Amino acid sequence: MSDQAVLTARLVRSFEHRNFKPIVFIGVNLDQTVEDFISFVKQDISSRSGLPPPFKKFDYDTMKVIHQAHGAKTNELVMSLEDDEKLILSGGCSLRACGVANETELAFFKMSDYEKFKANPQTTW
Repeated sequence: MSDQAVLTARLVRSFEHRNFKPIVFIGVNLDQTVEDFISFVKQDISSRSGLPPPFKKFDYDTMKVIHQAHGAKTNELVMSLEDDEKLILSGGCSLRACGVANETELAFFKMSDYEKFKANPQTTW
């Protein structure tokens, strides 16, 4: 089992408008903590070229597994609203302990926006 993984983080700015951008990270250490990975991603996107400024400056604070390699994908366009207890990465544990493996796709979003959308899941165009 390799310690280096390829992970995709889907930066979600708006659930209502389905506004997100996927970013791929190569060589991610799955034994780092969720907090360390979130800090790394925030730092990376703030200086990443080709990423529109609204995505760089957004206040992301939560990660959730969208799907695993070779697993079933959700029909939701942004991410599933189900299984939060199981799929939201909890602080204090490693990525691996939270079920993250090579080629996992994660959503990176602001929890307060997610809770508001989940209470009234309407999308607009």
